[in-house]
Amino acid sequence: MKARKPQAPDIETFRVLLKKYDLKATPQRIAVHTAMLALGHASADDVAGYISEHWESEVTVASVYNNLSLLADCGIYDRLMSSNSKMYFDVNTFPHLHIYDSHSHEFTDVIDDALVEMVMNHIRKKRFKGYTLDRVDIQLVCRPSRRTAAGKGRH
Repeated sequence: MKARKPQAPDIETFRVLLKKYDLKATPQRIAVHTAMLALGHASADDVAGYISEHWESEVTVASVYNNLSLLADCGIYDRLMSSNSKMYFDVNTFPHLHIYDSHSHEFTDVIDDALVEMVMNHIRKKRFKGYTLDRVDIQLVCRPSRRTAAGKGRH
């Protein structure tokens, strides 16, 4: 598996993208994007917490969620649904898989281009009556193994 850097744009490119979508580069949007670059996968709660901790401003979770949703609509982030019914956002918008830890509700990228290509080649041959395929999102829902959980306790 090869490692990839987040595909999310740096702050200057982010400003250009906002302009492209007729959006202002408000301090809150810059703070949200900075948080997403640091976190990778995050919920609105995570991003609001990061902003409160690292910026000298308070933001509501609702306004962070609205900004994250707007930026996902623009294609800057992807949306990920979790089993705790919370929406998460991902800075990596290229095709990849996720391990979703159903206990901690954390996502980890799995970069396996061969597997993604195999799945996409198989799916492209299928027809879904009344639907057009936008993308494929594969989550491997897992829980920590005893060995992993025991290892975490020793650190």
